[in-house]
Amino acid sequence: MLEVDALTDEQLAGQRLMVGFKGTVLDDELRSMINEIRVGGLVLFKRNVSDPSHLSSLCQSVQAFATETGNPPLVIAIDQEGGPVARLGPPFTVFPGNRAIGKTRSEEAAREFGTTTARELKGVGITMDFAPVLDVVPEDLDSAVMAERVFGDSPELVAEFGTTVIESLQENGVAATAKHFPGIGRTTVDSHMDLPILETERDILDSSDLVPFRAAIRCNVEAVMLSHVVYRDLDPEWPASLSSVIAKELLRETMGFKGIVITDDLDMGAIDKHFDVDTFVERISDAEIDIALICHDQVKAEAAYGALLKAIQRSEDVRRKTLASVQRILNLKEKYPS
Repeated sequence: MLEVDALTDEQLAGQRLMVGFKGTVLDDELRSMINEIRVGGLVLFKRNVSDPSHLSSLCQSVQAFATETGNPPLVIAIDQEGGPVARLGPPFTVFPGNRAIGKTRSEEAAREFGTTTARELKGVGITMDFAPVLDVVPEDLDSAVMAERVFGDSPELVAEFGTTVIESLQENGVAATAKHFPGIGRTTVDSHMDLPILETERDILDSSDLVPFRAAIRCNVEAVMLSHVVYRDLDPEWPASLSSVIAKELLRETMGFKGIVITDDLDMGAIDKHFDVDTFVERISDAEIDIALICHDQVKAEAAYGALLKAIQRSEDVRRKTLASVQRILNLKEKYPS
């Protein structure tokens, strides 16, 4: 069993980072991330993949290097939603996406997506899928950023199809990630570019946007990804990805989620244009968010590692929260091996 007490402070800091990388092989940059920053996970993009055989070899080589250097195994994640967001193309199975699945009103179509995707991902060594999308886009909101990526405008349909995907992914050995909490279906500003602000009232969120997430928690989804959106009626100051009100009080305490909480990509404009590394590390630590996701910028990842390490060594409260977060991460790694 992987135990948090066996890890150094440096490993504790690194385990809370999941990073992207530029290459297609275990090069010096990737070795540095694993052995010097001691990252807990890697996220893959199209830029990292040529074919299934190559991807399998890459996953095997990074896991072997983590073991050789005395670090825990890696979480290896990918965005494989189907439709417009699918990092793996043919010969991996190409699905039409959530919107098309939702229009079929066929739970079996959702199950086929989850089962096939999990088997293909696990077959090459990927342990986590950043899916399903559980956002609900209102029927009359044509300008919604997420219009092409959601199951539909009914919270109940999104909950039904989303939980089917979660169950079929996890039953076949891949951790699912419900996103983007507490729901970005109403957003018309793309958080890749800037910070969206929603004025939606709490009771509307409760009766619509949060419905699929409550269902996901009931069916034991392993991870929840936080959005880069300010919800003024929940926390007027911080986006969900940096909010203790949303991540800790709402998600963990009120809704009872006990799994992994991960930010959306901290390289996105919503965060990069408004918050520096020290600020987001402080906020993530305070909110008991387990994993900081940094998909592109190695310099930022190194800075975040340094800030996390410093915080652990300076504050007993941060150390206590980090130990709890990293134990959850280690438990996930043991449950979903590469």
